[in-house]
Amino acid sequence: MEPAGTLERGLAVLRALTADAAGGRDGRSRSARVRATDLVRATGLARSTVDRVLATLVHLGYVRAEGRDLLPAPRLMELGEAYLACGGLRDLLAPPAERLAEELDESVSLAVADGDGVRFIGQFTRRRTMSVAFRVGDLLPADRCAAGLALRDPAAPWAEDDQLIEPGLVAVAVPVRDPRGQAVCAVSVVSHTSRHTAASLRDYALPRLRETVAAMEAALSEPASRPPLAPAINTDLSRAPKDELGSGYLQSLARGLAVLVALGSARGGLSLADAAKTTGLPRATARRSLQVLARLGYVTCDDSRFAVLPKVMELGYAALSERTFGEVVQPHLADLVARVHESASVGVLSGDDVLYVARVPTVSIMTVNITVGTRFPAYATSMGRVLLADQPEERLAAIAPEPLTRHTITAPDRLRAAVRRAAEDGYALVDQELEEGVRSIAVPVLGRDGRVVAAVNVATHASRATRADLLRDVLPALAETAARMSADLRHVPVTPWTA
Repeated sequence: MEPAGTLERGLAVLRALTADAAGGRDGRSRSARVRATDLVRATGLARSTVDRVLATLVHLGYVRAEGRDLLPAPRLMELGEAYLACGGLRDLLAPPAERLAEELDESVSLAVADGDGVRFIGQFTRRRTMSVAFRVGDLLPADRCAAGLALRDPAAPWAEDDQLIEPGLVAVAVPVRDPRGQAVCAVSVVSHTSRHTAASLRDYALPRLRETVAAMEAALSEPASRPPLAPAINTDLSRAPKDELGSGYLQSLARGLAVLVALGSARGGLSLADAAKTTGLPRATARRSLQVLARLGYVTCDDSRFAVLPKVMELGYAALSERTFGEVVQPHLADLVARVHESASVGVLSGDDVLYVARVPTVSIMTVNITVGTRFPAYATSMGRVLLADQPEERLAAIAPEPLTRHTITAPDRLRAAVRRAAEDGYALVDQELEEGVRSIAVPVLGRDGRVVAAVNVATHASRATRADLLRDVLPALAETAARMSADLRHVPVTPWTA
């Protein structure tokens, strides 16, 4: 396959995969799985071509293969994030939109024009029995929603949706204009007829909505600084993967997707020279990729600067954005258990306890009987020690440990030393302190900001593994699993408490 055709075919496979796996809007499960034969039918491509594309996407971490089933992986969200970072509207307008939702106690949306529709780039919902179920990345017809009507006629001061998109749903929207007077976004306040009519929502929300939009337009008028280019990709674009994997790896597809991601490294996009510099690719290679991406509607060029368009969010962003913390970490837990043949769990700090939020048990005569929702004192568990190691000293000082077994560390100075050691070593090993016969080892899991948000552990019976066994045979696999979880959590905006 020639380079340009390879990228185009690769994106066709991604579109088919993410369209089939999205679900939700048409009643299918959001976790619907597809197989290579489904993608052959959907794209019209040869099976050999689809197989090579999928092998490349799996290697890049954009697709996960579970047997013959294929699923979009969290890292795929970095394509949509490239648009959100490049456009800059989400980061600039989200704070006032969120404040508006809190003040009105109604859901607020941010949407941009995308072809004949509008695509959501921000959702700030209120939790109610009847609540808005649209997701960031979803596309709606412009003529059937308030945001679309506001953007189609930006001269109008506001627009409303009186159950156009769905019975019971009412909304009022105001366009947000940039310094040139162009409507670049619409802010909608959305409610239900059980709380408002279209007229009462307009009377209630429009004055505060206009004030918020005025503040947004003032923020848009401030000159945007251009920070130094930061690395935006973590893909090996050398020939090494090609040499290692052979003809099954499509290097030009990997490079084209890397060019797309690189455009998100600066607000407003990049010049061709900067795109080549950021990826380390020759200018001719970057240019070919940008030409294909522009032809497909994912990239635009304005004054020699290439920027990502919202259409790129069709590549799985909406479905992936609603995955819970548990759904993100569970596949990695299953892989870990398959490697080490022991039960594994993920936990978070909840008060002075470790709360189990995900778990994959093994089947054996002697098993550690723990389920999701189980709580244990943090001071006596490996996950608790790892989590406490990221907390202020006073948090640990407030804990009053009690002996749970004859091995439990209860002396404050010894407990502080054990927690400090966990911070220094990057792991904690607890030997029969929670329960006689149970040994466990844990490492931290990092969130989007690089802070510890959870811990992952492997627990076993003391008769099956010594301390040395856990360090030698389990710790490397455990650390690799935590790294993969942390990598996924960099892309998926969830917290452990949504599991």
